[in-house]
Amino acid sequence: MGNNQQKWTEVINSDTSIFKLNLSEVWKYRDLLFMFVKRDFVTFYKQTVLGPLWFIIQPLLTTLMFVIIFGNLANLSTDNSPKVVFYLAGVSIWGYFSETLTKTASVFTNNASIFGKVYFPRLIMPLSLVVSGLIKFGVQFSIFVTVLLYYFFTKDNVNPNLYVLLTPILLFLMGILALGLGMIISSMTTKYKDLTYLISFGIQLFMYATPVVYPLSSIPGKYKFLLLLNPLTAIFECFRYAFLGSGSFEFSTLGYSALVSLLILFLGIIIFNKVEKNFIDTV
Repeated sequence: MGNNQQKWTEVINSDTSIFKLNLSEVWKYRDLLFMFVKRDFVTFYKQTVLGPLWFIIQPLLTTLMFVIIFGNLANLSTDNSPKVVFYLAGVSIWGYFSETLTKTASVFTNNASIFGKVYFPRLIMPLSLVVSGLIKFGVQFSIFVTVLLYYFFTKDNVNPNLYVLLTPILLFLMGILALGLGMIISSMTTKYKDLTYLISFGIQLFMYATPVVYPLSSIPGKYKFLLLLNPLTAIFECFRYAFLGSGSFEFSTLGYSALVSLLILFLGIIIFNKVEKNFIDTV
């Protein structure tokens, strides 16, 4: 009888450490990750009239609103950069961060039915949201580059430089920061469901604590250190300095952003791994 025992190809158990990333298993399920990316992209826009054109319309309308409200009415500084390019730069990268954070923050509650039916590495789901967000960012970034080139060749008041090569690093830092924060919030909402109503409001407040509609140079010196505590501040300042040539940038502040983003990601993974074992019972 011992010779007829079945040899299992897969063994699923709950004996996993909260510190374990299971990246090898995530890689094994990479096809599922890309399937989720495709699902997020298709399902969100298939029932809209304009479809993927919202990728283009949304940042342009938001930029126009910022130009009118913050540029003309409030007369906020743009570090001598053209208002359209200045605000479009902030809108493009803030859109990637905020959307990734918003979707990741509700990943448990929105996908409880899937998590309860089939096994796969749970980290696949929030990772797919980070990747799908890059698709939308790619479209909006191309719009930003097009407008930037127009001003570069016709107005001569933007000065891109070699720091543009840091763009992938900036995106990576924003992605892991949004992923870490999102997993922390998502883990908390499984127990405290009323927190879901505060997510959008909290992200909106976070935008005003980030130099999206204003440059760091416009903040009085005694308050700058408070803004620099926000890990996104150095990322936004570096992005604008790289593409517009305005403002200032220091590698030390970007190093701080990288350290904080990694710590938040690590904390998010610990909490996520701890909650995902029994969250079905509380969702």
